[in-house]
Amino acid sequence: MFSSRLPWNLEPNRIARALAEKRRLGARLLDLTESNPTRAGFDYPPEIPEAFADPRMLRYEPAPAGLRESREAVARYYAARGVAVEPERILLTASTSEAYAYVFKLLADPGDEVLVPRPSYPLFEYLAAMESVKVRSYPLVFYGNWQIDWDELLAAVTGRTRAVIVVNPNNPTGSFLKRAELERLTRLASERRIALVSDEVFSDYAFAPDTQRVETVAAVESGLAFALSGLSKIAGLPQVKLGWIVVSGAIEERRGASERLEWIADTYLSVGTPVQCAAARLLRAGESVRRQIRERTQNNLALAREMVKGTGAGFLPVEGGWYAILQVPRVRTEEERVLELLERADTLVQPGYFFDFPSEAYLVISLLVPGSIFREGLGRVLEFL
Repeated sequence: MFSSRLPWNLEPNRIARALAEKRRLGARLLDLTESNPTRAGFDYPPEIPEAFADPRMLRYEPAPAGLRESREAVARYYAARGVAVEPERILLTASTSEAYAYVFKLLADPGDEVLVPRPSYPLFEYLAAMESVKVRSYPLVFYGNWQIDWDELLAAVTGRTRAVIVVNPNNPTGSFLKRAELERLTRLASERRIALVSDEVFSDYAFAPDTQRVETVAAVESGLAFALSGLSKIAGLPQVKLGWIVVSGAIEERRGASERLEWIADTYLSVGTPVQCAAARLLRAGESVRRQIRERTQNNLALAREMVKGTGAGFLPVEGGWYAILQVPRVRTEEERVLELLERADTLVQPGYFFDFPSEAYLVISLLVPGSIFREGLGRVLEFL
Protein backbone atom coordinates (compact mmCIF):
# COMPACT_ATOMS: atom_id res chain seq x y z
CA MET A 1 0.00 0.00 0.00
CA PHE A 2 2.88 2.41 0.78
CA SER A 3 5.64 3.82 -1.39
CA SER A 4 9.01 2.03 -1.42
CA ARG A 5 10.97 5.27 -1.71
CA LEU A 6 11.89 5.14 1.99
CA PRO A 7 12.80 2.11 4.14
CA TRP A 8 10.07 3.06 6.66
CA ASN A 9 11.94 1.67 9.64
CA LEU A 10 9.85 3.30 12.37
CA GLU A 11 11.47 1.51 15.28
CA PRO A 12 13.45 3.93 17.52
CA ASN A 13 17.11 3.08 18.05
CA ARG A 14 18.67 2.27 21.43
CA ILE A 15 19.70 5.84 22.12
CA ALA A 16 16.23 7.20 21.32
CA ARG A 17 14.62 4.58 23.59
CA ALA A 18 17.00 5.38 26.45
CA LEU A 19 16.38 9.12 26.01
CA ALA A 20 12.61 8.64 26.04
CA GLU A 21 12.86 6.62 29.26
CA LYS A 22 15.00 9.29 30.93
CA ARG A 23 12.47 11.95 30.03
CA ARG A 24 9.59 9.77 31.22
CA LEU A 25 11.31 9.52 34.60
CA GLY A 26 11.72 13.30 34.74
CA ALA A 27 15.52 13.30 34.79
CA ARG A 28 17.35 16.63 34.50
CA LEU A 29 19.27 16.12 31.29
CA LEU A 30 22.23 18.13 30.09
CA ASP A 31 21.58 18.20 26.36
CA LEU A 32 24.81 18.76 24.42
CA THR A 33 23.03 18.10 21.12
CA GLU A 34 20.86 21.23 21.10
CA SER A 35 20.62 22.69 17.59
CA ASN A 36 17.45 24.77 17.97
CA PRO A 37 18.47 28.39 18.63
CA THR A 38 14.98 29.27 19.91
CA ARG A 39 15.62 26.89 22.84
CA ALA A 40 19.17 27.99 23.52
CA GLY A 41 18.53 31.12 25.60
CA PHE A 42 19.23 33.87 23.10
CA ASP A 43 17.61 37.31 23.32
CA TYR A 44 15.43 37.88 20.27
CA PRO A 45 14.83 41.57 19.49
CA PRO A 46 11.23 42.84 19.55
CA GLU A 47 11.56 43.78 15.87
CA ILE A 48 11.11 40.11 14.98
CA PRO A 49 7.49 39.66 16.16
CA GLU A 50 6.76 43.26 15.13
CA ALA A 51 7.81 42.39 11.58
CA PHE A 52 4.62 40.33 11.23
CA ALA A 53 2.32 43.28 12.00
CA ASP A 54 2.07 44.14 8.33
CA PRO A 55 -1.43 44.51 6.83
CA ARG A 56 -0.13 43.39 3.44
CA MET A 57 -0.03 39.81 4.69
CA LEU A 58 -3.85 39.78 4.54
CA ARG A 59 -3.66 40.01 0.75
CA TYR A 60 -2.67 37.00 -1.34
CA GLU A 61 -0.75 37.80 -4.50
CA PRO A 62 1.11 34.62 -5.43
CA ALA A 63 4.58 35.02 -6.92
CA PRO A 64 6.22 31.64 -7.72
CA ALA A 65 9.80 32.88 -7.26
CA GLY A 66 8.81 34.96 -4.23
CA LEU A 67 7.81 38.59 -3.76
CA ARG A 68 10.21 40.96 -5.46
CA GLU A 69 10.87 42.96 -2.29
CA SER A 70 11.69 39.78 -0.37
CA ARG A 71 14.18 38.66 -3.00
CA GLU A 72 15.71 42.15 -2.96
CA ALA A 73 16.17 41.79 0.81
CA VAL A 74 18.03 38.51 0.26
CA ALA A 75 20.13 40.23 -2.43
CA ARG A 76 21.11 42.91 0.09
CA TYR A 77 22.21 40.19 2.51
CA TYR A 78 24.66 38.94 -0.14
CA ALA A 79 25.73 42.48 -1.08
CA ALA A 80 26.73 43.05 2.56
CA ARG A 81 29.04 40.06 2.16
CA GLY A 82 30.59 41.49 -1.01
CA VAL A 83 28.67 39.36 -3.53
CA ALA A 84 26.39 40.91 -6.15
CA VAL A 85 23.26 38.79 -6.64
CA GLU A 86 20.40 40.01 -8.81
CA PRO A 87 16.91 39.28 -7.42
CA GLU A 88 16.15 37.42 -10.67
CA ARG A 89 18.64 34.74 -9.59
CA ILE A 90 16.90 34.17 -6.25
CA LEU A 91 13.98 31.80 -5.68
CA LEU A 92 12.35 31.59 -2.25
CA THR A 93 11.42 28.30 -0.60
CA ALA A 94 9.85 27.32 2.70
CA SER A 95 13.12 25.76 3.90
CA THR A 96 16.51 24.51 2.76
CA SER A 97 15.08 20.99 2.70
CA GLU A 98 12.45 22.13 0.22
CA ALA A 99 15.19 23.86 -1.78
CA TYR A 100 16.95 20.50 -2.11
CA ALA A 101 13.69 18.91 -3.25
CA TYR A 102 13.24 21.59 -5.93
CA VAL A 103 16.83 21.20 -7.16
CA PHE A 104 16.50 17.41 -7.31
CA LYS A 105 13.25 17.76 -9.26
CA LEU A 106 14.97 20.16 -11.63
CA LEU A 107 18.09 18.11 -12.29
CA ALA A 108 17.28 14.43 -11.91
CA ASP A 109 15.05 11.74 -13.31
CA PRO A 110 14.16 8.71 -11.14
CA GLY A 111 17.27 6.60 -10.67
CA ASP A 112 19.71 9.44 -11.32
CA GLU A 113 22.41 10.14 -8.74
CA VAL A 114 23.78 12.96 -6.60
CA LEU A 115 27.11 12.93 -4.79
CA VAL A 116 27.12 13.91 -1.12
CA PRO A 117 30.00 14.35 1.35
CA ARG A 118 30.79 11.85 4.10
CA PRO A 119 30.73 12.64 7.01
CA SER A 120 27.83 15.04 6.87
CA TYR A 121 24.35 15.72 8.20
CA PRO A 122 22.17 12.57 7.91
CA LEU A 123 19.38 14.01 5.78
CA PHE A 124 20.47 13.67 2.17
CA GLU A 125 19.44 10.05 1.73
CA TYR A 126 15.89 10.84 2.82
CA LEU A 127 15.55 14.00 0.72
CA ALA A 128 16.93 12.24 -2.34
CA ALA A 129 14.88 9.09 -1.82
CA MET A 130 11.65 11.08 -1.71
CA GLU A 131 12.52 12.34 -5.20
CA SER A 132 13.48 8.81 -6.35
CA VAL A 133 17.11 9.93 -6.62
CA LYS A 134 20.06 7.81 -5.50
CA VAL A 135 22.84 9.02 -3.24
CA ARG A 136 26.49 8.18 -3.76
CA SER A 137 29.00 9.49 -1.25
CA TYR A 138 32.49 10.88 -1.53
CA PRO A 139 34.72 11.10 1.55
CA LEU A 140 36.14 14.08 3.36
CA VAL A 141 39.51 13.01 4.73
CA PHE A 142 41.32 14.45 7.73
CA TYR A 143 45.03 15.22 7.47
CA GLY A 144 45.29 17.96 10.06
CA ASN A 145 42.33 19.56 8.32
CA TRP A 146 39.36 18.25 6.37
CA GLN A 147 39.58 18.07 2.59
CA ILE A 148 37.88 16.38 -0.34
CA ASP A 149 39.25 12.99 -1.38
CA TRP A 150 39.48 13.75 -5.08
CA ASP A 151 40.27 10.22 -6.23
CA GLU A 152 37.16 8.90 -4.50
CA LEU A 153 34.99 11.76 -5.73
CA LEU A 154 36.05 11.22 -9.35
CA ALA A 155 35.49 7.47 -8.97
CA ALA A 156 31.94 8.14 -7.72
CA VAL A 157 30.94 10.11 -10.83
CA THR A 158 28.90 8.03 -13.29
CA GLY A 159 26.84 8.68 -16.37
CA ARG A 160 23.83 9.23 -14.10
CA THR A 161 25.45 11.79 -11.80
CA ARG A 162 23.46 15.02 -11.86
CA ALA A 163 24.97 17.04 -9.01
CA VAL A 164 27.81 17.27 -6.52
CA ILE A 165 26.68 18.58 -3.13
CA VAL A 166 28.97 20.41 -0.75
CA VAL A 167 28.04 21.60 2.74
CA ASN A 168 29.95 24.81 3.37
CA PRO A 169 30.91 24.75 6.16
CA ASN A 170 30.30 21.07 6.65
CA ASN A 171 28.02 19.85 9.41
CA PRO A 172 29.47 18.53 11.71
CA THR A 173 33.17 18.83 10.73
CA GLY A 174 32.96 22.63 10.47
CA SER A 175 35.29 22.63 7.44
CA PHE A 176 34.89 25.25 4.72
CA LEU A 177 35.28 24.73 1.00
CA LYS A 178 38.57 26.25 -0.22
CA ARG A 179 39.14 28.25 -3.39
CA ALA A 180 41.32 25.57 -4.96
CA GLU A 181 38.64 22.97 -4.27
CA LEU A 182 35.95 25.18 -5.81
CA GLU A 183 38.05 25.62 -8.95
CA ARG A 184 38.37 21.85 -9.33
CA LEU A 185 34.67 21.30 -8.63
CA THR A 186 33.48 23.90 -11.14
CA ARG A 187 35.84 22.51 -13.77
CA LEU A 188 34.59 18.98 -13.16
CA ALA A 189 30.97 20.13 -13.20
CA SER A 190 31.42 22.00 -16.48
CA GLU A 191 33.23 19.13 -18.16
CA ARG A 192 30.72 16.50 -17.07
CA ARG A 193 27.67 18.78 -17.31
CA ILE A 194 26.62 18.27 -13.72
CA ALA A 195 25.55 20.92 -11.23
CA LEU A 196 27.22 22.10 -8.04
CA VAL A 197 24.91 22.46 -5.03
CA SER A 198 26.26 24.31 -1.99
CA ASP A 199 24.47 24.21 1.37
CA GLU A 200 25.61 27.45 3.04
CA VAL A 201 23.32 27.74 6.06
CA PHE A 202 26.28 27.95 8.50
CA SER A 203 28.53 30.15 6.36
CA ASP A 204 28.10 33.20 8.63
CA TYR A 205 29.64 31.35 11.57
CA ALA A 206 33.38 31.19 10.91
CA PHE A 207 35.72 31.12 13.91
CA ALA A 208 38.68 32.86 12.25
CA PRO A 209 39.45 34.62 8.95
CA ASP A 210 40.87 32.64 6.06
CA THR A 211 41.64 34.14 2.65
CA GLN A 212 41.38 30.70 1.02
CA ARG A 213 37.84 30.12 2.28
CA VAL A 214 34.81 30.09 -0.03
CA GLU A 215 31.81 31.69 1.66
CA THR A 216 29.33 31.18 -1.18
CA VAL A 217 29.09 29.80 -4.71
CA ALA A 218 26.66 32.59 -5.63
CA ALA A 219 29.44 34.24 -7.64
CA VAL A 220 30.31 31.20 -9.77
CA GLU A 221 30.34 32.17 -13.46
CA SER A 222 30.74 28.84 -15.26
CA GLY A 223 28.61 25.73 -15.46
CA LEU A 224 25.61 25.70 -13.13
CA ALA A 225 25.62 26.15 -9.35
CA PHE A 226 23.05 26.59 -6.61
CA ALA A 227 23.65 28.29 -3.24
CA LEU A 228 21.14 27.27 -0.56
CA SER A 229 20.49 29.12 2.68
CA GLY A 230 17.72 30.60 4.81
CA LEU A 231 16.58 32.29 8.00
CA SER A 232 16.77 29.12 10.09
CA LYS A 233 20.49 29.61 10.77
CA ILE A 234 21.13 33.14 9.47
CA ALA A 235 18.65 34.71 11.88
CA GLY A 236 18.17 31.80 14.30
CA LEU A 237 14.56 31.48 13.15
CA PRO A 238 13.83 27.87 12.10
CA GLN A 239 10.14 28.32 12.88
CA VAL A 240 9.42 31.10 10.38
CA LYS A 241 10.17 28.83 7.39
CA LEU A 242 11.98 30.87 4.76
CA GLY A 243 14.83 29.59 2.66
CA TRP A 244 16.15 30.35 -0.80
CA ILE A 245 18.10 29.18 -3.81
CA VAL A 246 20.58 31.44 -5.59
CA VAL A 247 21.27 30.29 -9.15
CA SER A 248 24.71 31.03 -10.55
CA GLY A 249 26.94 29.94 -13.41
CA ALA A 250 26.97 30.59 -17.14
CA ILE A 251 24.18 32.91 -18.29
CA GLU A 252 22.28 30.42 -20.47
CA GLU A 253 22.48 27.61 -17.92
CA ARG A 254 21.34 29.71 -15.00
CA ARG A 255 18.56 31.33 -17.03
CA GLY A 256 17.22 27.93 -18.04
CA ALA A 257 17.47 26.68 -14.46
CA SER A 258 15.71 29.75 -13.03
CA GLU A 259 12.83 29.46 -15.46
CA ARG A 260 12.30 25.80 -14.63
CA LEU A 261 12.65 26.32 -10.90
CA GLU A 262 9.94 28.96 -11.06
CA TRP A 263 7.72 26.47 -12.86
CA ILE A 264 8.30 23.94 -10.06
CA ALA A 265 7.64 26.54 -7.37
CA ASP A 266 4.45 27.61 -9.10
CA THR A 267 3.14 24.08 -8.62
CA TYR A 268 3.48 24.32 -4.83
CA LEU A 269 3.43 28.03 -3.86
CA SER A 270 4.59 26.96 -0.42
CA VAL A 271 6.17 30.15 0.91
CA GLY A 272 3.74 32.06 3.14
CA THR A 273 2.91 35.70 2.42
CA PRO A 274 3.49 36.81 6.08
CA VAL A 275 7.11 35.69 6.16
CA GLN A 276 7.79 37.20 2.76
CA CYS A 277 6.39 40.55 3.89
CA ALA A 278 8.52 40.33 7.02
CA ALA A 279 11.70 39.08 5.30
CA ALA A 280 13.58 42.40 5.09
CA ARG A 281 13.00 43.24 8.75
CA LEU A 282 13.77 39.68 9.85
CA LEU A 283 17.11 39.75 8.04
CA ARG A 284 18.01 43.07 9.68
CA ALA A 285 16.90 41.98 13.16
CA GLY A 286 18.61 38.63 12.69
CA GLU A 287 22.00 40.33 12.81
CA SER A 288 21.56 40.65 16.59
CA VAL A 289 20.83 36.93 16.96
CA ARG A 290 23.74 36.08 14.68
CA ARG A 291 26.13 38.07 16.88
CA GLN A 292 24.91 36.24 19.97
CA ILE A 293 25.33 32.86 18.30
CA ARG A 294 28.86 33.74 17.17
CA GLU A 295 29.83 34.82 20.67
CA ARG A 296 28.29 31.71 22.26
CA THR A 297 29.88 29.22 19.87
CA GLN A 298 33.30 30.88 20.01
CA ASN A 299 33.27 31.02 23.82
CA ASN A 300 32.19 27.40 24.11
CA LEU A 301 34.82 26.27 21.64
CA ALA A 302 37.57 28.07 23.58
CA LEU A 303 36.27 26.54 26.82
CA ALA A 304 36.15 23.08 25.27
CA ARG A 305 39.75 23.26 24.08
CA GLU A 306 40.87 24.33 27.56
CA MET A 307 38.89 21.62 29.35
CA VAL A 308 40.31 18.71 27.31
CA LYS A 309 43.92 19.57 28.07
CA GLY A 310 45.56 16.72 29.92
CA THR A 311 42.76 14.26 29.17
CA GLY A 312 42.71 11.30 26.83
CA ALA A 313 40.44 13.16 24.41
CA GLY A 314 40.81 16.03 22.00
CA PHE A 315 38.72 18.24 19.76
CA LEU A 316 39.44 18.12 16.04
CA PRO A 317 40.18 21.46 14.35
CA VAL A 318 36.97 23.24 13.36
CA GLU A 319 36.63 26.33 11.14
CA GLY A 320 32.99 27.25 11.66
CA GLY A 321 29.43 26.15 12.30
CA TRP A 322 27.71 25.12 15.53
CA TYR A 323 29.42 21.82 16.36
CA ALA A 324 32.68 20.40 17.65
CA ILE A 325 33.96 16.84 17.27
CA LEU A 326 35.49 15.18 20.31
CA GLN A 327 37.81 12.29 19.51
CA VAL A 328 37.83 9.81 22.38
CA PRO A 329 39.83 6.66 23.17
CA ARG A 330 38.56 3.71 21.15
CA VAL A 331 37.94 1.31 24.04
CA ARG A 332 34.21 0.88 23.42
CA THR A 333 31.73 1.70 20.71
CA GLU A 334 30.29 5.17 20.26
CA GLU A 335 26.84 3.84 21.02
CA GLU A 336 28.05 2.33 24.30
CA ARG A 337 29.65 5.63 25.29
CA VAL A 338 26.56 7.67 24.45
CA LEU A 339 24.30 5.25 26.35
CA GLU A 340 26.63 5.26 29.37
CA LEU A 341 26.68 9.05 29.48
CA LEU A 342 22.92 9.18 29.18
CA GLU A 343 22.15 6.48 31.71
CA ARG A 344 24.81 7.26 34.34
CA ALA A 345 25.45 11.00 33.88
CA ASP A 346 22.16 12.31 32.46
CA THR A 347 24.16 13.88 29.61
CA LEU A 348 23.27 13.59 25.93
CA VAL A 349 25.77 13.74 23.06
CA GLN A 350 25.64 12.40 19.53
CA PRO A 351 27.75 9.52 18.23
CA GLY A 352 29.86 10.08 15.14
CA TYR A 353 28.13 7.29 13.26
CA PHE A 354 24.97 9.40 13.14
CA PHE A 355 26.93 11.57 10.69
CA ASP A 356 28.47 8.66 8.80
CA PHE A 357 32.02 8.99 10.09
CA PRO A 358 34.06 6.22 8.47
CA SER A 359 35.46 5.01 11.80
CA GLU A 360 34.98 5.35 15.54
CA ALA A 361 35.36 6.92 18.09
CA TYR A 362 33.89 10.43 17.84
CA LEU A 363 31.29 12.33 19.82
CA VAL A 364 29.56 15.32 18.23
CA ILE A 365 28.82 18.16 20.64
CA SER A 366 26.77 21.31 20.01
CA LEU A 367 28.43 24.66 20.67
CA LEU A 368 25.03 26.33 20.77
CA VAL A 369 24.35 25.22 24.35
CA PRO A 370 24.31 27.91 27.08
CA GLY A 371 27.77 28.26 28.62
CA SER A 372 26.94 26.98 32.11
CA ILE A 373 25.26 23.86 30.75
CA PHE A 374 28.06 23.35 28.25
CA ARG A 375 30.72 23.49 30.98
CA GLU A 376 28.86 21.09 33.28
CA GLY A 377 27.92 18.68 30.50
CA LEU A 378 31.39 18.53 28.96
CA GLY A 379 32.82 18.06 32.44
CA ARG A 380 30.64 14.99 32.89
CA VAL A 381 31.71 13.64 29.51
CA LEU A 382 35.39 14.02 30.37
CA GLU A 383 34.92 12.33 33.75
CA PHE A 384 33.91 9.14 31.95
CA LEU A 385 37.01 9.15 29.77
